[in-house]
Amino acid sequence: MTTTRRIFLAASALALGTAAFATTASSSAVRTWLAPPKKLWDGFNSPVGMAFDAADNLYVAEWGAGCVSRIDPQGHRSIFAEGLSGPSGLVISVSGAIYVASYSRDEVYRFTPAGVRRVYVTGLATPAGIGFDRAGRLLIANRRTNQILAVTANGRLEPVIEGLQTPVGAVQTLDGGYVVSNIGGGVTIIRPDGTRIEAGKAFRTPGPGVAITKEGRVFVVDYGGTSVREILSNGESRSVADGLNSPVGLTVAPDDASLLTATWGDGSIYRIAISR
Repeated sequence: MTTTRRIFLAASALALGTAAFATTASSSAVRTWLAPPKKLWDGFNSPVGMAFDAADNLYVAEWGAGCVSRIDPQGHRSIFAEGLSGPSGLVISVSGAIYVASYSRDEVYRFTPAGVRRVYVTGLATPAGIGFDRAGRLLIANRRTNQILAVTANGRLEPVIEGLQTPVGAVQTLDGGYVVSNIGGGVTIIRPDGTRIEAGKAFRTPGPGVAITKEGRVFVVDYGGTSVREILSNGESRSVADGLNSPVGLTVAPDDASLLTATWGDGSIYRIAISR
């Protein structure tokens, strides 16, 4: 295990009602794993957060390099932003703004598509994965306070979920619930009525990579293991890819029929086909 990975593990030690899940336990039996993960790119330095913009450019937060890389649809790679401290979560708004969490500086930055940076939120506590809720508010997995926070319209931080176990990633589901990845305590499904179900028993160490498709299927990486798993409505999960080297980042591809996962262990990005 590399020193950098030990640091990440030590520092990190990044819901669904039944109707909201597109996949059920019974339907999972007829779904098949389409193909092994396909390596698309390598040479990244501890990649974590990933997201596509409207033009299908892929942005990748490289924790170890302190930068954000951009890969255009033709596969050409460039540096979008550098000089960052522990960039972890990354998400892109419908307006094209790029948000990046600085795990080490307890901040979130907002970049214009041209690369102009400003501090968007400060005063956090090791923010890991970030995303948007269905109202368009930025969601932040605030690991050290065991909370998921939302940024309100006036820039204030509002707790959305509390009492978690070192959360590092979250998505809001189609029915208004949540799925939260806890690096210190599995995967938590929070239904709209507040009921919690623990769905991480098959995971070794869930990571920041949590992704939801347009039809509401939720996937989570097993950073401490080798797989990416789909979370099912009954609190179980199923593997959709295996044999990966510490998958940590995850995003849905523009075709909504595949996932891209970033692996901490070999600094690569893989494509995973998912059945509809």
